[in-house]
Amino acid sequence: MKYRIKPWEELTITDDYMFKLVMRHPKICKRLIEKILHIKIKHIDYLDDEKSLKFRYAGKGIRLDVYVEGDDTIYDIEMQVRDYGDEELAYRSRYYQSMIDVDALATGADYKELKKSYVIFLCPFALFDGQRHLYSFRNICLQDRNLELNDGTNKIFLCSEGQLDDVSPDVKAFLDYMKGLPSGDTFVSEIDQFIKEIKVKEEERVSYMTYEMKIREAHDDGRAEGRAEGQIEAISKTIPMLKKLKLSKDSAIQELMDTYSLSHEKAQSLVNSIW
Repeated sequence: MKYRIKPWEELTITDDYMFKLVMRHPKICKRLIEKILHIKIKHIDYLDDEKSLKFRYAGKGIRLDVYVEGDDTIYDIEMQVRDYGDEELAYRSRYYQSMIDVDALATGADYKELKKSYVIFLCPFALFDGQRHLYSFRNICLQDRNLELNDGTNKIFLCSEGQLDDVSPDVKAFLDYMKGLPSGDTFVSEIDQFIKEIKVKEEERVSYMTYEMKIREAHDDGRAEGRAEGQIEAISKTIPMLKKLKLSKDSAIQELMDTYSLSHEKAQSLVNSIW
């Protein structure tokens, strides 16, 4: 399937690229966090717009959509367009949280110096029981739910498809805006106007096209790599079967060469590693 580049003119707040552009505006980013958490922030500092946390050990890197620090608190705001399911998103939030902490410790901080942090997922779909717009999670004692662990970690899921009247009118207006619904809310109108202004900037359009071309190249490379990985997985299952059939190593090597169009050296290496 050919990777489709979404036209620049069609981008909305839920598109990854546009979301980051909007959240790059300090005033908008600050006000969104304030509205979601009902707090006041003195200032925000952008640690990295698109911060990739990758380490020397063999691990899975993540990309943080908006990674900001305000009043000694770290906020990671993620626009989650794809509905991976409740369990997958729960584990994603756990992984994002852990990588934020590991990143801080990697810079030399002591674990007692870890800052309070929020991982905020904006989801244009229903989650969990499908009733709420807002789900907030902290670590509590199961035996005494009034007792909190107070480890400074917070995970928030905001869903556009909730049924209850459980968020403020301005947050609800933003969630409706994520769904493409019109709104007379002042904050939403400010965001919408900002997006319109961005879209007429030629340098932003060119930057987006360059970005999307790189994504397409990575997508195509990933598909090719996936095909190669799929072949290796199939071969790893085939070799034990050939062994059970009492074939000799030489016969097994020839079978792999014929079936998977492998060189003799490659087939021999695979057989020797598994036989």
